[in-house]
Amino acid sequence: MDTNTSVTREDVVVGEGTEAARGDMLTVHYVGRLTDGKVFDSSVDRNTPFDFTLGVGQVIKGWDEGMIGMRVGGKRVLTISPEYAYGSTGIGAIPPNSTLVFEVELLDVKKSQ
Repeated sequence: MDTNTSVTREDVVVGEGTEAARGDMLTVHYVGRLTDGKVFDSSVDRNTPFDFTLGVGQVIKGWDEGMIGMRVGGKRVLTISPEYAYGSTGIGAIPPNSTLVFEVELLDVKKSQ
């Protein structure tokens, strides 16, 4: 487990595929929860993986930091403090100042050119 004040990473399954780095296009499945366990978003429930470019601000800062070094086939739990998520404003079903917990499975990495 790797911990700092903003993002905690816990590898549940260590993948053996391509390693994610800044600038790569990642394909993931995820479940996002509040610390009380309430699910606020899930690509798994939609059966639609989510694609984003790592490290360019397309996702919350906690994802940009927390996904680096993960390998395809891996499953990781990210616990993200509010300042690395939606801060004091919140968004939708996420209240202000919420710590978020994401279960993320890395399905694919397309390396940046």
